[in-house]
Amino acid sequence: MAYVIGVDVGGTFTDAVLDDGEGMVVAGKAPSTPPDYSEGVMDVLEVLAEQLGQSLDEMLANTHHIAHGTTSSLNALVMNKVPDIGFLTTKGHRDSIYIMNVEGRYLGRAPEELQNPIGQSKSHGLVRKRHALEVTERVDRDGRVVVPLDEDEVRAAVRTLIADGISAIAVSLLWSFRNPAHEQRIREIAHEIDPSLFVAISSEVSPRIREFARNATTIMSTQVGPGLRDYLGELETKLRDHKLTGPLLVMQSNGGAVAAAEAPGNAISTVGSVLTGGVVGAVQLGQQLGHDNIIATDAGGTTFLAGLIVGGEPVRSSTTIINHHPINVPTLEVHAIGSGGGAIAWIDAGGNLQIGPHSAQAVPGPACYGNGGTEPTNTDANLVLGIIPERGLLGGRRALDVSLAREAIRTRIAEPLGLSVEDAAAAIYEVQNAQTGDLLRKTVVEAGHDPRDFIVYAFGGSGPAHCGLYAQEIGATDVVVPLGQVASAFSAYGLASSDIVLAKEMSDPAALPLDPARVQANFEGLESQVREMLERQGLHFSSVEIEREIDMRYTMQLAEVATPIPGGDLDAQKLADAEAVFEQRYGDLYGKDSGFREAGVQAITYRVRGTGVLPFSPVLPELAAGESADASVALTGVRKVCLGATRGYVDTDIYDYTKLRAGHVLRGPAVIEVPTTTVVVPHDTTGTIDRLGNLHITVDQA
Repeated sequence: MAYVIGVDVGGTFTDAVLDDGEGMVVAGKAPSTPPDYSEGVMDVLEVLAEQLGQSLDEMLANTHHIAHGTTSSLNALVMNKVPDIGFLTTKGHRDSIYIMNVEGRYLGRAPEELQNPIGQSKSHGLVRKRHALEVTERVDRDGRVVVPLDEDEVRAAVRTLIADGISAIAVSLLWSFRNPAHEQRIREIAHEIDPSLFVAISSEVSPRIREFARNATTIMSTQVGPGLRDYLGELETKLRDHKLTGPLLVMQSNGGAVAAAEAPGNAISTVGSVLTGGVVGAVQLGQQLGHDNIIATDAGGTTFLAGLIVGGEPVRSSTTIINHHPINVPTLEVHAIGSGGGAIAWIDAGGNLQIGPHSAQAVPGPACYGNGGTEPTNTDANLVLGIIPERGLLGGRRALDVSLAREAIRTRIAEPLGLSVEDAAAAIYEVQNAQTGDLLRKTVVEAGHDPRDFIVYAFGGSGPAHCGLYAQEIGATDVVVPLGQVASAFSAYGLASSDIVLAKEMSDPAALPLDPARVQANFEGLESQVREMLERQGLHFSSVEIEREIDMRYTMQLAEVATPIPGGDLDAQKLADAEAVFEQRYGDLYGKDSGFREAGVQAITYRVRGTGVLPFSPVLPELAAGESADASVALTGVRKVCLGATRGYVDTDIYDYTKLRAGHVLRGPAVIEVPTTTVVVPHDTTGTIDRLGNLHITVDQA
């Protein structure tokens, strides 16, 4: 028997799911352990082994592979907790990363910031100026060497950086994506001086046009690469010491995994890796349930995440934004706000109740944890409202103190607003539902879709307690909560479900119509690189799937749309068909007939995505059917629960999920207690358990 394990390291908890491919699924949860997150990973693996009745060594010896998602790269960049690095670029172009183009004025900024340009600042400098050095060289737009590389200048620059304590260097030269020779030579020189230097070059990390984004991507990848290398090396050593023989894989932002040894070289690809796990899991579950259009929502201890699946495929993006910088990373498009269970409730200068983005995290945690936290969180409010049982979380293993929760809410929220503790807790609950509903609306509507055409999937430790109400905020009438063993660890299930996905890209701007031979040559070169990368993973694939696409735009416009290109030999007609697809997609995104076709169309960046399909696919076990729809067999009691200030506290049925069976139906309001989470079935809704143990919440038609 071979196991596959997915491990999701969050800011508050580390989740894991084990699947044997034959219908057995085991999940575990343990507190995350910053700054050494590998300890939390080993802790949660111990939890899995205990449930199997095996030692950790026995379980890992029978494990096919571990797929690991980590927030460490993203958190380090967002909080600017990264080491100093060096940056080498073409003479005369160092200040590109400080000027930030006009993009620094609007990327990643809230509407109120955009309306106040005088109050804006470009304070997110990526590199200290004394560590950003220039070298003499020049390649033109066609890849011709205009000015040779001054190698003596390179040596002097590298020695200057080393003398200042720098151990990692990012290299990004003008037009290097057309001719990488100078960047490659700089790396060789750096390693001649000090073989231990970590050197990342833009022609490998981000071979795209546009200097600022390419610089920022290469710099950020260099900032997190050494730390990721050290963390994964230490974790892999611990796993090998406990008899793991299979590979350790790392989730990437594109929805697929890569071998741990390969990840640090392009560390920026792992940014947001945990964010995509839930979307991948939702795709897998959607295939089993026959759902094509899904809003995947994941509320953990720190963040609330939302991703979109349309026609059975996750929505992708070619870029992301971190601290107002554009990052060239192909990714599943996932939106996030700081509104998880540990999100802190506070009152702003105008006397308005706010939730997040700051979190109590694993340490000290919500006030009710009794670890010294004094600020009220969503978890504290849910405890006061009766949603979470007073005996605690994780089946009682995580003890909670309702008196501490009440005190935090009283001093920080209730008294300043002139409310009772109960009304203040209800206000926290309602604000959290409203702001997560706002994010869902933004996620769906801005992608050109109607939320009413989608089913909401809700998971994570705190998501199921809110999903019925934030779904109603956007007009969705159907919610699926993946229960059983995977309710709060569904992102880890997604990691265990993932295949190897690798991508290579290159910019070759040209106006349409394109020369088919030129396009064919570009794709064949990229496909060769992708297949070579797949071979380096050292894994057996049941199949390899290759996808092609070109980022196209109307001439002189900024909005680029990824457009699929058919495989095989290309001709003029296939490329003309692709142009028509681009115009259709552009209209879907920005409005029918919004494109200016008279301006012409340009192809900008070519991309090839290769998927190595692993021979192991997790399968959720089927649940035994109940004798009837009556769920009273799982009823454990009644307690006062408040799901909003208007209704107040009402007697609410409490169910034990482990006693529910397929076909059972329960009427809201109800609370279902699962070993790793709590689910709310709101007023005027009905909950039904399906054959896989999932809970379907539907709004009563009346």
